[in-house]
Amino acid sequence: MSTYRLDMSNAVISGTFGRKEMAIKCGYNMLINNSAHKEISLKFIPTAIPDILLLEPRVFEDERGFFLESYQKRNFSEAGIPFDFVQDNHSKSCQGVLRGLHYQVKQPQGKLLRVTAGEIFDVAVDIRRHSPTFGKWFGTHLSAENKQMLWVPAGFAHGFYVTSPQGELLYKATDYYAPQWERTIAWNDPAINIQWPLHGTHPILSSKDEAGSLLSNTEVFEDVSFPG
Repeated sequence: MSTYRLDMSNAVISGTFGRKEMAIKCGYNMLINNSAHKEISLKFIPTAIPDILLLEPRVFEDERGFFLESYQKRNFSEAGIPFDFVQDNHSKSCQGVLRGLHYQVKQPQGKLLRVTAGEIFDVAVDIRRHSPTFGKWFGTHLSAENKQMLWVPAGFAHGFYVTSPQGELLYKATDYYAPQWERTIAWNDPAINIQWPLHGTHPILSSKDEAGSLLSNTEVFEDVSFPG
């Protein structure tokens, strides 16, 4: 399971995660079983944008299927994600659909994202004006096969592109959907320069996403820290 690095001035892409990967908060969150043997239940892997985390759950798999733990409040709190999630969303899209880049200028949402069918290229853009990574983007492939998750905190615009015949995305949010505060940044803003894996095709867009604003012309966050 890996993502890749593209050599571009404005991109922040995760590299291959192997044995040398670094983890926050003294490494991995450990789950202690009855035999007092510590086992990894979920890895929180830092990315090049420090506030974004890639999560790898431990998967228990056999001929019957599999089991994994996708969320546990204590582990998330210890990893620096102590927020309460108030809403779960489920999105299904066909191949070639691009959704984003979305955020709420008030009631900003932190999002915990995972794919349960197919594959997407998931992107977050830092739109905190005084952040050292303002205007930078992070992208990674999330799929039902790799079972990875992505934590995108408040203060980021989010979007994704479906690379498989169909893709289903589930995500937890730290605040309620508030359409009156929703804003859209253009998916192809040249100042951000996201390298979507389009392979020469034009994405399928909603009218709202087609009319997204440039980062230079839209409302951004003046604060770096958020409650969720």
